[in-house]
Amino acid sequence: MGGGTAGWMTAAYLRVAFGDRVGVTLVESKSVSSIGVGEATFSTVRHFFDYLGLDEREWMPECHATYKLAIRFENWREPGKHFYHPFERTRVVDGFPLTDWWLQQQPSDRFDRDCFVIASMADAKSSPRYHDGRLFDQEYREADDQPLFRSTLSEQNAQFPYAYHFDATLLAKFLTKYATERGAKHIQDDVLDVALDAEGAISHVVTKEHGELHGDLFIDCTGFRSLLLGKALGEPFVSFQDTLPNDSAVALRVPVDMADRGLRPCTTATAMDAGWIWTIPLYERLGTGYVYASDYCGPEEAERALREFVGPAAADLEANHIKMRIGRSERSWVRNCVAIGLASGFVEPLESTGIFFIQNAIEQLVKHFPDAERYDALRTAYNRQVGNVIDGVREFLVLHYYAAARNDNRYWRDAKTRPIPDGLAERLELWRTRLPDADSIFPHYHGFEPYSYHAMILGLGGLEVKASPALSRFNDAAAAKELQLVRDQAAELVTGLPSQYEYFAHLHSLAPAERARR
Repeated sequence: MGGGTAGWMTAAYLRVAFGDRVGVTLVESKSVSSIGVGEATFSTVRHFFDYLGLDEREWMPECHATYKLAIRFENWREPGKHFYHPFERTRVVDGFPLTDWWLQQQPSDRFDRDCFVIASMADAKSSPRYHDGRLFDQEYREADDQPLFRSTLSEQNAQFPYAYHFDATLLAKFLTKYATERGAKHIQDDVLDVALDAEGAISHVVTKEHGELHGDLFIDCTGFRSLLLGKALGEPFVSFQDTLPNDSAVALRVPVDMADRGLRPCTTATAMDAGWIWTIPLYERLGTGYVYASDYCGPEEAERALREFVGPAAADLEANHIKMRIGRSERSWVRNCVAIGLASGFVEPLESTGIFFIQNAIEQLVKHFPDAERYDALRTAYNRQVGNVIDGVREFLVLHYYAAARNDNRYWRDAKTRPIPDGLAERLELWRTRLPDADSIFPHYHGFEPYSYHAMILGLGGLEVKASPALSRFNDAAAAKELQLVRDQAAELVTGLPSQYEYFAHLHSLAPAERARR
């Protein structure tokens, strides 16, 4: 129930996973629009498209999609400063991450450019692919650029170097065609009522024009309204408002001449007085929005700040105001109802986790798909995994505010004193003595590895950290050589790669059949 990105990703995936052995019907209202305003993703989203058998050169032009190599954080440390959180694992020298060696040697004030080649590529607006389709790095080309053959997030053994930006509305439209061509039934109608059986499970939904729609499993993709799980079944919602106060957003779709502006291969998060502004470059426009805390800023003030940030191009554009429900359902699967997407849970989009939550939930549903005998155990395991993922991301996002050096107003000063999730305080104390590793970050899978914590802690600048004391007893020549190698490789890539705009202008100029051969 519900279309949009969550509904159509789910319908398409289930049809591919189970074929005709599971019937899939999606019902959505013509009068209810989805929230999607342009989406950024994790690099792990490639597993979703590969599972569906979709080549990126097939779907990206249809969705005005571009590459995302990193998130660029502007003004979080101080005005005029930026750093990148890249899709690139940290190199290791003598058993220690290069970021640890950087702390000891401090070769420059840009840890990201010293430790990751992607930072220089993002600054130069480089494409991660050459015109002939080759990935920028031989190691990636040999290990990671092969068809994944219906792999899932749990098989993400290597870090792929990019994710995607795309128009969420266009992706939902693309997946609608994809899913219905493969047997998913599409009903456009208003749901008037949800009927429960004697045990409190959903029996059927009552629609305005199609009457009763019966099913064995009901998937709630109705967004923040959570009409099935929250309203009909009454599942409690666990708010994260105490630790993540940003609860509102205002968004604009900004037409831009990308040939003149260039396509930056990253999402940009610019710190503001009461939150931050996202900038997502699509092939023909920018998606931008101000995520803010309503306790510190009203909607009119937020819209005015966003328009001033965008400049003259924002004139006469219609603003989309969004009230966000920050937190998660206590359980995402109750009786015979599974909530996926915003109906399940949501944290602010600072690390582009919305699509990741959807993808993870769909994969886990397939892996825990029930039969009559093992329903309860599978449902319990599903709820534990999905809850851990959301809770882990919550903790990682709290770190962004707590560790930010910025403290020029009440909003940013309060970020250092508000409550933090259980367990994070202990981890923070450990991280002051040594950078996080796999044993000292959130203990359950949540999509982020130690290198992501390194990037944020070193970039934000508000948490005092030191190199491991053991490094003072090592010969640092190998580390110095590796740091220089990163700089040399980055310079070579920036010189040889096309810009992202040049790459996509070339791709869009090709006929669809020609794209598939490249």
